[in-house]
Amino acid sequence: MTQPLTIGKHVAKFPLIQGGMGVRISGAGLAGHVALCGGIGLVAAAGVGLNSPHYDGRNFFTADPLALADELKKAYEIAPDGVIGVNCMVAVSNYDHAVKVACEAGAKLIVTGAGLPLKLPGLTSDYPDVALVPIVSSVKAAELIARKWHKGWGRLPDAVVVEDPETAGGHLGEKLENIGVGLYDQYETVRAVKAYFRQAWQLDIPVIAAGGVWDRVDLLHALTEGADAVQMASRFVTTRECDAADAYKQAYLDCRKEDIGLVMSPAGLPGRALLPNIDKVLAYDKDRGIRCPSGCLKKCTYKANQERFCIVHALDRAQRGDVETGIIFCGTNAWRADHMETVQGVFDELFALKDGEPA
Repeated sequence: MTQPLTIGKHVAKFPLIQGGMGVRISGAGLAGHVALCGGIGLVAAAGVGLNSPHYDGRNFFTADPLALADELKKAYEIAPDGVIGVNCMVAVSNYDHAVKVACEAGAKLIVTGAGLPLKLPGLTSDYPDVALVPIVSSVKAAELIARKWHKGWGRLPDAVVVEDPETAGGHLGEKLENIGVGLYDQYETVRAVKAYFRQAWQLDIPVIAAGGVWDRVDLLHALTEGADAVQMASRFVTTRECDAADAYKQAYLDCRKEDIGLVMSPAGLPGRALLPNIDKVLAYDKDRGIRCPSGCLKKCTYKANQERFCIVHALDRAQRGDVETGIIFCGTNAWRADHMETVQGVFDELFALKDGEPA
């Protein structure tokens, strides 16, 4: 029998966070229905203004906050009493503004990675009930965040997500050369992070395992190995409620295990994605003479010198259904998707439910 998940002042019926997937893969539809089913739903803030009514092709930084507020409003219309938060990438140019807009619009938690969120408590100081959840891949990163937050604001994380770079999708918090060489033990890290907060701060907070969790067997393994909950993303892509285009979902259904691999993002981070179309992704902007169209990242090799490709618009193209030149992020288990399902169906399988309740 699984236990509810308490993060700060917010309690979810089931120990599951739906991972934030940009651009607009996890919007209001997915986040709202995950929350409705008893998990924690996350709207991904990165690039959320693209493919929104607010975007006119030139006003990226104006459209983004308006669209983020819209998505949270729509998510709460689906799950008025649900636990809904926002995933914010530290690496984006408008990170500070995105965090503040998320709080203003009613996010109950901020889950944040793709960099160290060392100033997050200062950005949320007017919203003390908003839970703060950093994503890390090492105990060292968790220690640095805790010390910085405590010294600057007397604040500590309400939970920590430990992301496994060997299995997770999208941008990864590890150097490319360290992935796939057998050095990383996800659950050893989960236990070590939990022990650190207990020993250094006398604090028992949820530590959440992210990466590699697909089914009930994986979920129970994570809980047995010391995780308090799991964060899952790829499994939810092939749900009817996911905000991606049907062609994006079909790419998951059609992919093979060997299609999944690593690509360097212009953000300077490795990312896990489907690779068969990667040459067309890389060629798209250069073939069309497109320079940086949005300035979405603080540091970007494409913005600096046209190296690699424009990540936010490549993700946007895929979300809209252009799976030929758009990049499709995914975890290592995406090949296991073999049918379309519903969010409720995922919960039924994971938690052995019947009619939404334990059988």
